[in-house]
Amino acid sequence: MPTKHYPWIALSNTTLGMLLATVNSSIVIISLPAIFRGIHLNPLEPGNVGYLLWILMGYMLVSAVLVVTLGRLGDMFGRVRMYNAGFAVFTVGTVVLALDPFHGGAGALWLIGWRVFQGIGGAMLMANSAAILTDAFPADRRGMAMGVNQVSGIAGTFLGLVAGGLLSEVNWRLVFFASAPIGVVGTVWAYRSLVETASKAVAARIDWLGNAAFAVGLTALLAGITYGIQPYGGHDMGWTNPWVLAGIIGGVAVLALFCLIETKVEQPMFHLGLFRVRAFAAGNAAGLLAAVSRGGMQFMLIIWLQGIWLPLHGYDFEETPLWAGIYLLPLTLGFLVAGPISGHLSDRHGARAFASGGLLLSALAFLGLLLIPTDFGYGTFALLIFLNGIGSGLFAAPNTTAIMNAVPAGQRGVASGMRATFMNAGMVLSIGVFFSLMIAGLSDTLPGALTRGLTEHGVPADAAARVGDTPPVGTLFAAFLGYNPIENLLEPLGVLGTLPPADASTLTGRSYFPHLISGAFHHGLVIVFSLAIAMSLVAALASLLRGRRYVHGDAPAEPVEDTAEPARDAA
Repeated sequence: MPTKHYPWIALSNTTLGMLLATVNSSIVIISLPAIFRGIHLNPLEPGNVGYLLWILMGYMLVSAVLVVTLGRLGDMFGRVRMYNAGFAVFTVGTVVLALDPFHGGAGALWLIGWRVFQGIGGAMLMANSAAILTDAFPADRRGMAMGVNQVSGIAGTFLGLVAGGLLSEVNWRLVFFASAPIGVVGTVWAYRSLVETASKAVAARIDWLGNAAFAVGLTALLAGITYGIQPYGGHDMGWTNPWVLAGIIGGVAVLALFCLIETKVEQPMFHLGLFRVRAFAAGNAAGLLAAVSRGGMQFMLIIWLQGIWLPLHGYDFEETPLWAGIYLLPLTLGFLVAGPISGHLSDRHGARAFASGGLLLSALAFLGLLLIPTDFGYGTFALLIFLNGIGSGLFAAPNTTAIMNAVPAGQRGVASGMRATFMNAGMVLSIGVFFSLMIAGLSDTLPGALTRGLTEHGVPADAAARVGDTPPVGTLFAAFLGYNPIENLLEPLGVLGTLPPADASTLTGRSYFPHLISGAFHHGLVIVFSLAIAMSLVAALASLLRGRRYVHGDAPAEPVEDTAEPARDAA
């Protein structure tokens, strides 16, 4: 039986689990250059871009797809059981990733496969942690618990950037090995200390058809959007690629079929009637939009720092991944300051004011980032990203608490999974959406600027024209990975060695590429951050529409009819 201290045990263990899962979703972003060097593979060669995308995206994609299913299984067979298994699966995946015995494409496939396996464990942790806390804490203390748990999860995505930079400087395998001892301790601790506190679920059958439709539809949709940023058929992006269109259109069609299936089967994977609960529907809509804007901001800030600001301030391109993570720490600090406080206060005053206010503050911070020059003063930049972190921290915990309070006790696992799906899918969507907008912005001005600039420094006109015709996504990925973009573009053409030393030194120096791209990049940033502002404002409006504070009473495990009544009460 749980003791009076059990809620704090549950909070500390699930917080460790969330932190580990989210740190590992981002730790690879900064570590990719060292990882690819370690397996002797150039990720920017045309045939290798797929490896790059899947190592980057595989973990997030499988997490987004599986959390609802794993949350539902937690409702059926025990949330603690599923969570504990997740810790074990995650830890095994972490160890095997670090033991990659191959090089080249085989080494990349090993990493992709085991990252997917690791992502299954991460999805088990994310799907059930919020449900375990909702079971363990009374309604008047859930906000504080969710504040600590959710902020650790969101902060983990940024702490992973710093950890990846530091560890990969020593050895790329440490990026994975470092999590193994924490995973072992967390697994043993979870199995020894966590207990089922929810009422026993009634016998239920697995909705195989619904689970399959959801997994296939969401995978096709998110994969199609991800591949849309790759060049195709002479275009800078792949939105006309038949496979991309098939993935997006087919994915949407299969998800629509999933909704139909869930209304027909006797024991559905997910009760769509939960979306009739205003607090649940509004909270998830706001969470999705906030996740898209936050994920897009993360990638844009990394490229901004690594491709422009850090080289202009004396950092070699190879050093920029580590320092980008360090210079983004004020963002994480904002999360850590605001999350627990807003969670505690929302227990007394409800989620609406804190969640909506946080989103408005994030929108103002995006506006500030849009207005500062590309070669900014760091104090102003640090203040703006700190305020953005405060805004996200104010939003995250109250929003999660409101979502979990609004659902019947027997469906907390699947509701937690749906909430995590919206958050994880938002992160994946952000890459497709924001990279596409940035590429569209760069396509207008970057090719001409590259061609003119290279010609002025002695590069033959035909070679300069070929570089200018290179899709901007290659330049973005080079900056993102800490490669010298101009050197990476010119080396395959064999022209660097034919240039006068002064011109070659200028072209591959720290300041040439940042000055060349800054105008075009800022044009793209205006587009990107304008959309982020719009998304934050719409999310704030959705959050305002959630209604007053509402807590669903305990209910049977399959309360189909229970989902309709709270919709009137919550209004």
